[in-house]
Amino acid sequence: MSQKQLPKEFYPLMEELQVVDFVLVELTLYLDTHPNDTAAIQQFNEAAYYRHQLVPQVEQYYGPLQQFGNSYSSYPWNWDDAPWPWQL
Repeated sequence: MSQKQLPKEFYPLMEELQVVDFVLVELTLYLDTHPNDTAAIQQFNEAAYYRHQLVPQVEQYYGPLQQFGNSYSSYPWNWDDAPWPWQL
């Protein structure tokens, strides 16, 4: 499988997405034990909103990030395009 060249702009976007995903995981764990913390809920919702804005930008360079209808595919079908997220 050949690996496509990614523009340099891709890497900061992917790093930002990884940071936001980390924040969302940590806030989820915190909120599981502190469900009434309104400030944490607000932080979670802001991070989730930001992630929804960021994903299309990352997918513009990389292609779809999620399967099962959460991301669109361009033509031709590009789910098998390398590099995959764990190969970066």
